[in-house]
Amino acid sequence: MDATVVNAAPGLWEMIAGAGLMVKFVLLVLLLFSVFSWAIIVYKIRLLRKMERETAAFYDLFWKKRQFAQIQAAAKEYKKTPLAAIFSAVYAEINNTMKAGPEGGAGLQRDDIDRLGRVLRKAVATESARLEHAVGFLATTGNAAPFIGLFGTVWGIMTSFRSIGAKGGASLAVVAPGISEALVATAMGLAAAIPAVVGYNHIISMINRINVEMDSFSSDLLNIIERQLPR
Repeated sequence: MDATVVNAAPGLWEMIAGAGLMVKFVLLVLLLFSVFSWAIIVYKIRLLRKMERETAAFYDLFWKKRQFAQIQAAAKEYKKTPLAAIFSAVYAEINNTMKAGPEGGAGLQRDDIDRLGRVLRKAVATESARLEHAVGFLATTGNAAPFIGLFGTVWGIMTSFRSIGAKGGASLAVVAPGISEALVATAMGLAAAIPAVVGYNHIISMINRINVEMDSFSSDLLNIIERQLPR
């Protein structure tokens, strides 16, 4: 008797196959959300780990070399860390300022510090935006997926009750399969949302650490430039 019950119980795929068109559409949407979320999580974590390693290496290079021309030459090898892009932006602005000075370059003046600070802030903002690219999709998935799954569940239950009304009555054996099929949508919504929320929080914490490194590097770079200015 137990074997008969087990064989009669529908599996997950049978429940999905027996669901209505709207529930199937909801499940497809949630599957796409889940696939894209996992792709973003894997890609961003791998990328941010490489960035953290290169950021530490570039920071060491910055303090060892001290000569801006040497640092700029070496920065071309650091393609992942945002510090290299920030330094290159400031280095280019310094060169442009010196070339635009009297007789092709009288050196930096204290009035140029404000402009270099603006260049630094713009470069940091650009790199921060690049770090956060596609991460918002994880937040959207974490917030929306449970409600999308709930919509599929409600729709499936409504369909089951309409069938009951058409038949004029029903037993638990008739109602249970339809409701269980509908609840698959809720489970799928949670399965998409939970990894997205966990991945989002982990990625944001990594991005925040890199943002702190960018702010520290910007302050150090600007302090070094100020110390080299004539008094």
